[in-house]
Amino acid sequence: MNTLKTTFLMVTLTLMLVAIGGILGGKSGMTFALIMAFGMNFITYWFSDKIVLRMYGAKQVSEAEAPELHSIVRRLVHKAGLPMPKVYMMEQEQPNAFATGRNPSHGVVAVTTGIMRILSREELEGVLGHELAHIKNRDILVSTVAATIAGAISYLAQMAQWAMIFGGRRDDEREGNPIAAIVMMIVGPIAAMLVQMAISRSREYGADDSGARIAGNPIYLANALRKLYVVSQKIPMNVNPATSHMFIVNPLSGGGFLKLFSTHPPIEERIARLEAMASGRQL
Repeated sequence: MNTLKTTFLMVTLTLMLVAIGGILGGKSGMTFALIMAFGMNFITYWFSDKIVLRMYGAKQVSEAEAPELHSIVRRLVHKAGLPMPKVYMMEQEQPNAFATGRNPSHGVVAVTTGIMRILSREELEGVLGHELAHIKNRDILVSTVAATIAGAISYLAQMAQWAMIFGGRRDDEREGNPIAAIVMMIVGPIAAMLVQMAISRSREYGADDSGARIAGNPIYLANALRKLYVVSQKIPMNVNPATSHMFIVNPLSGGGFLKLFSTHPPIEERIARLEAMASGRQL
C-alpha cells in the first residue's frame, strides 16, 4: 500500500513539474523543466551522499573504533541480504540516525554519538534495521528524486517571479497564461512541498515495518522511537531543513499547522503500528 501511494505521489509531483513549466513558459517551459529536473537528479544521484555526510561532519568509523556498532550492522545486513554498508558517526548530542547512498551496493548508515549513549543494544538494532530497510527499499533514491523535483518547481517559480519583475519576454511572445502563471508561482512550490512531505511520511511507515522484520522484534524500534522523540525535543541539532527527512526522527521541532509540512508521521502513530505488528495485529 505504501509503495502504491508513493508511486502515485511521485507521478503527481512529476506532472506538477511539467504542468507548471507549461503554464509559465508553454512548450519551451515544459521542455526546460524536464531538462532541469533531469540534470538536478543526475547530480543528486551521484553526489548527494557525499554532500550530506560532509554537511554533518560525519566520519567513517572502522570496526576497531566502533565494534558494537559494526557487529549489529553486520548481523542485520546478513539477515536482510544486503551488502555491508559503510558506517559513519556524527559528533552530535541529539540522538538520531540516517541512511544514504544511491543503491544497496553504495549504502551508508550514520549515527550520532548521542544515540550511542542512550539506546540499549536491542533498541539500536531496531534503529539500524529501520535505516537498512531504507537502503533495501531504495527509499533514498525515491526521496532524493522527490526533493529534487520539488526544488525544481520552486526554482521555476522563482525564475518566473524575477522575469516578471525585470520584464522578461514581451507579452505577445509569451506562450503561457499570465494569470495562471501568477497563481502557480504562489501555489506551486507549496503544493510540491506538501507532496514531497507526503512521500517522505509514506516511506517512513514502510521502513518501520521492514526494519522491524529485519531486527526481529517491532518492540525494539518502538522503544527506541519513544526515547529518540523525547530526547530530540530537548537537545537541538543544527539541521538543514532540506535534509531533515533523512533522519529516523524529525530533528526539527514544530507543532500545530507546521505538522502539515512534517517530513515524518506522528511518532505516536508509528509506535502504535509497531506495537500492533508485535501483537499480531495490523492497523
